Amino acid sequence: MTPHEIARTRLAPHRWELHLRLDPALFWFKGHFAVQPLLPGVAQLDWVMHYARELLVPEARFHKIINVKFQAPLLPENEVCLTLDWQPERHTLSFSYQRLCGEQRLPASSGKIRLCQ
Repeated sequence: MTPHEIARTRLAPHRWELHLRLDPALFWFKGHFAVQPLLPGVAQLDWVMHYARELLVPEARFHKIINVKFQAPLLPENEVCLTLDWQPERHTLSFSYQRLCGEQRLPASSGKIRLCQ
């Protein structure tokens, strides 16, 4: 199950930006901390792969995580910007999630994934 997509923008041939809203009813929030639900890292990676296949590399398969950094939690009702940057020569997909707070973009998570084609 993916988040509510508000907008998508192609920034360059291998770079996309998606504006997403995290609906509290998303499956991923259920049972992931009763006091304060938050979006698990595995969900964030699942969405990265979903949108990468849809927009950049349709035949891609996950190979390995090169690095990932979780800086701030993503919570129900958050609006976020997901940026995907495909580097075909390196078979590397870079991603970042940023929380949108008015005009500010606050880092939430980022990383690189090696893909197989």
